[in-house]
Amino acid sequence: MTSGCVAAVDLGATSGRVMIGRVGPEELSVEAVHRFPNQPVRTLDGLHWNILELYRNVLEGLRQAVVAEAGLISVGIDSWAVDYGLVRGQSMINNPFHYRDERTAAGVKAVHRVVDRDQLYRANGLQFQPFNTLYQLAADHEAGRLDDQVVALLIPDLLGYWLTGVAVAEHTNASTTGLLDVRTGRWNEALITELGFPKTMLPALVEPGGRVGGLLGAVAADIGASTDFEVVAVGSHDTASAVVAVPMITQNAAYISSGTWSLVGVELDAPVLSDESRAANFTNEGGVDGTIRYLKNVSGLWLLSESVRTWERNGERIDLSALLSDAAAINTSVATFDANHPSLLAPGDMPARIAALCAEHDQPPPRTPAEYARSILESLAAAYADALDQAQKLSGRTIEVVHVVGGGSQNKLLCQLTADRTGRPVLAGPMEATAVGNVLIQARTAGLLLGDLSDLRALVAKTYPPVEYRPR
Repeated sequence: MTSGCVAAVDLGATSGRVMIGRVGPEELSVEAVHRFPNQPVRTLDGLHWNILELYRNVLEGLRQAVVAEAGLISVGIDSWAVDYGLVRGQSMINNPFHYRDERTAAGVKAVHRVVDRDQLYRANGLQFQPFNTLYQLAADHEAGRLDDQVVALLIPDLLGYWLTGVAVAEHTNASTTGLLDVRTGRWNEALITELGFPKTMLPALVEPGGRVGGLLGAVAADIGASTDFEVVAVGSHDTASAVVAVPMITQNAAYISSGTWSLVGVELDAPVLSDESRAANFTNEGGVDGTIRYLKNVSGLWLLSESVRTWERNGERIDLSALLSDAAAINTSVATFDANHPSLLAPGDMPARIAALCAEHDQPPPRTPAEYARSILESLAAAYADALDQAQKLSGRTIEVVHVVGGGSQNKLLCQLTADRTGRPVLAGPMEATAVGNVLIQARTAGLLLGDLSDLRALVAKTYPPVEYRPR
């Protein structure tokens, strides 16, 4: 084994980055060479991702990565789940919709006219979210967008297709579509047929670590790379990559991948498909190396960032560090609310919606931005505690420690409140867990690292020692 370098494209719901990962038997680091915003665009037909701008930034980031490290071996791409582009021939025929777009309500009705929620959960093991891919595809089906010539490519697969000309569906992200059989890990052709979708719509599956293909000649020339530079499938659902980089050294651990969303759960060998699990709205998503990410989607720091956007639109200047410091200094109780309430899903005036939820439950609403920030973080920590208690009960896995990775691991107040609310120690970091996990899978494919997930995580724990927060 020798040291080497790979590139990681990590796209979040509000920002993206292209990273260089340097890896060896005793070495692991990531460095951002290009960061960029990810801002959706509303047009007459709804809310969309600006996918061409994202692709332009991916290419720019890869150019910079190639200049910084001429010996780059490969690139892996991860992003948020569920959203996709439709491709006919070599042309994208729709600009991908944003999962927060309202069109999915019609898709939910269309799917459940055919299959009820109990049947669906037994088939795909997914928690109900109105934006799940199969509901979005149902909306497209009703709009006449699907036919035998159309292929649906999830966001990382769409970008990989433009880089290589090869259309695939990476397994961890495909598991979030609702169209994968949770027991076999293959496309559920019976369900696809029952919903009236074309069977040809979904490409061949590829596992994390699989080689997708070399760069197209024009792409290689554009970024200054050799066509030997290849695209490797990673855990292309960003949470799958993040979980790879959770430095768990015991099975009795849970994780919170904390960012725009918070993914709260445990890693299992088999899905949990009980009626109690469905009623609790827990999901069974594919993980790297055949694992199951048994988790619950909890709202995340989106609540705070959307509040900040609202205040700034109204003319206030917000310094986030000062805001969090003021929030931590509050020594009186603040209102808590249901962080997962449907009214908080769409963009808009978040403080007004939070105030309305407080009023509904006879709680005085926050008055200042600091009080809103503290209320949001207290509510998130309470939601985490509830989800972890449910995960322990439903999975049978004892949870003794909680790992927080992603951007939320840098929020000291949130980590401390999570320890307090859960009554368990919190180990925070790495912040760039998604990029680190992305890099680790590529490095293993290239032979720079050997071993299973425990070996990869041992390297993470050594190179990114976590910060501990004890319950008060």
